[in-house]
Amino acid sequence: MADYNYKEIEKKWQKKWADDKVFAVKEDGKKEKFYCLEMLPYPSGALHMGHVRNYSIGDVLSRYQMMNGKNVLHPMGWDAFGLPAENAAIKNKIHPAKWTKQNISVMRQQLKTLGISYDWDREIASCDPEYYKWNQWFFIKMYEKGLAFRKKAVVNWCPVCQTVLANEQVSEGVCWRCKSPTEHKELEQWFVKITDYSDELLEGHKELTGHWPQQVLSMQQNWIGKSYGAEVDFKIFAGNKAGSLKVFTTRPDTLFGVTFMAVAPEHKIVSEMKNEIKNWDEVSKYAAQSAAKTNIERSQSKEKTGVELKGITAENPVNGSRIPIFIADYVLTGYGTGAIMAVPAHDQRDWEFAKKFNIPIIEVIKGENSSIEKSAYEGEGVLVNSGQFNNIKSDKAINTVIDWIDKQGFGKKTINFKFRDWLISRQRYWGTPIPMIHCSKCGIVPVPIKDLPVKLPEDVEFTGQGESPLKTCESFINVKCPKCSSPARRETDTMDTFVDSSWYFIRYCDPHNDKEAFDISKVDYWMPADQYIGGIEHACMHLIYARFWYKFLRDLGMVKSDEPFTNLLTQGMVTLGGSAMSKSRGNVVSPDEIIDKYGVDTVRLFILFAAPPQKQLEWSIEGVEGCWRFVNRVWRLQDIINVKSSVSAAQKDKDELLRAMHKTIKKVGVDIEKKLQFNTAISAIMELVNFLYAYKFHSNDGGVSKEVYKNTVILMAPFTPHLCEEIWRNFFNGKDYISRSKWSVFDENMIKEESVEIPVQVNGKVRGTITIDMDSDEDLVKDTALKNEKIQKALDGKKIIKFIYVKNKIATLVVK
Repeated sequence: MADYNYKEIEKKWQKKWADDKVFAVKEDGKKEKFYCLEMLPYPSGALHMGHVRNYSIGDVLSRYQMMNGKNVLHPMGWDAFGLPAENAAIKNKIHPAKWTKQNISVMRQQLKTLGISYDWDREIASCDPEYYKWNQWFFIKMYEKGLAFRKKAVVNWCPVCQTVLANEQVSEGVCWRCKSPTEHKELEQWFVKITDYSDELLEGHKELTGHWPQQVLSMQQNWIGKSYGAEVDFKIFAGNKAGSLKVFTTRPDTLFGVTFMAVAPEHKIVSEMKNEIKNWDEVSKYAAQSAAKTNIERSQSKEKTGVELKGITAENPVNGSRIPIFIADYVLTGYGTGAIMAVPAHDQRDWEFAKKFNIPIIEVIKGENSSIEKSAYEGEGVLVNSGQFNNIKSDKAINTVIDWIDKQGFGKKTINFKFRDWLISRQRYWGTPIPMIHCSKCGIVPVPIKDLPVKLPEDVEFTGQGESPLKTCESFINVKCPKCSSPARRETDTMDTFVDSSWYFIRYCDPHNDKEAFDISKVDYWMPADQYIGGIEHACMHLIYARFWYKFLRDLGMVKSDEPFTNLLTQGMVTLGGSAMSKSRGNVVSPDEIIDKYGVDTVRLFILFAAPPQKQLEWSIEGVEGCWRFVNRVWRLQDIINVKSSVSAAQKDKDELLRAMHKTIKKVGVDIEKKLQFNTAISAIMELVNFLYAYKFHSNDGGVSKEVYKNTVILMAPFTPHLCEEIWRNFFNGKDYISRSKWSVFDENMIKEESVEIPVQVNGKVRGTITIDMDSDEDLVKDTALKNEKIQKALDGKKIIKFIYVKNKIATLVVK
């Protein structure tokens, strides 16, 4: 038989799927739904292998659930606003809308070539006014509820992109998009009060635990940064002038050891006390030098720098001692109050600073190995040099001291967050216009709902010089005030593009609704999404923003559940030579070229087989060629199955083949649905195909081998859909698409005899036995052991530090 003719077959089935709308879906209350979602792409102009991996993973899950009888929603759209389009417009003298639409057209065709089971009738693009109208509607609702507001703030500014960046968009002091160093500027900006949902965002992790990667939850917890402690007021003295300096501390038990204070260069006390600061020239010069540094440079610098604010002192409220105040760039405004109480005996950073500036170091916590002459002691111990709190253990002293300072009136118990409100203003053209109007008489006025959407003007020029073209577009700027009809000016900032991606998954449920953002009844049916797939790099931006937006919509009564995504899979990168594929590294592999040479089914199979979805995948042309050979082995089984054996199969031969088939059906189903381990599922299918090739009784076994081949093709359908549709229709005379056929069902009776009873030890002593399938993997054996009542009793809540499994012999739990 000739090789699999992928060029002809793949195009044929893609056309048939599209013509018959095989993957189009509607709400059906009689069927269980499954909503599979991949993070929508930015239309850069070409798919890369990371895209292929992401969308192939989602396609396997969608096709599998569809074959299991579920009503599957699998949509696709475009995160179409953003700086690259505007930069391309400047470079190529083309409007960003035209550039974006051209790229969408190219990438849409690439996705169709991959054979992904999308319902293309639900396609959206965030740059369409029909979509961003609802961004504006939501913004006005937030403004009405006090969640959207404008204020002056020190912001992150990218001089290359010429726009403001949110904290989450600055990593290690550089812009997340262009990788240029960022600066700080004070500007009037629009914010969304996401901090009102800080506790809810953390509380929601309880629902997501076990369904989201723990790493993502930990990253969000660290970013939100909830900490318990106290706010303490320190009196400030500057000649005849007095004031106070508020600090937040998680260690009020160390208050007696405070020997100096440090404030961020941006702290308001620096400017407010300008006339009282005797060395102002030195202080202002230091502040200017600090402003040129990034936060990451300031916080991670090994050299501790600072300048004493001469002429100003603070008073330690617990003992009345006067202490100096320094301006120091390692203190940041983004956490706490922008001022710290320094306890050099028990904080290494403060210790190094105190040594450099010859500041006293007073030990207030005595530990077994404390030696403050050599370094700060940051462990637990008992309080010393702390008045009435001496000899109290430090962990217990925290609340005791907080209660005392509260009664004394110079402090109180409080909770602090690192989390900051979401800065959504962007000084660029290609984004959602913020629907607000500035009137000299009425102040800031929302655009009337009936006038939405506020559309981007098309008659603008992209020069790359100076401000956003919106600021010079008179036809856009000049409007009448909706309240008083006086001449007014339209807001020229546009929204952060993360607004667009904060609710797109809900719009998919009702993408063409022009009367409202979506029909609540349709969203009630589809949401939350059952499976979300995307990169872990979105943990502290998109995934936080989307969760917040969903909770806000819940509070508006527009959605019912608390979380938008039930399960999250973060796929690993595709690498070549150990590095992420990148044009700058010259290690990019074009999906189009590989698909043209081997076919899309081969590329899909390799990218799903080469590594578990969550792990890094190293590109290998040898691996691709191996998958191409396997595709052809499955294809050629059509001939082999039909060649009649001269020897009849004995019952044991048929049972052996059937047993292998049923074991494979069970494993593939578990690996796809429960474990998301597609590589091991494909490996099991490969073993079954090898079994079929080794089988000697084709066409002389009562149809057994043909049944096994049929089920093999069904199992492969989510991975290599074009190949399997062709075999299904031509070899098995399938009347409907294999994509709509029923998933194979295993017979427990055919595999249950292959079980074994093994002992389970806890710290070397047998505590019970469990029965397992002989082919059970280590994870399944461990799960089975932990569900055993005798084992649970023996564990008694102890922490498991190691699990050892000798296959089909014994399992050992090591606990402490």
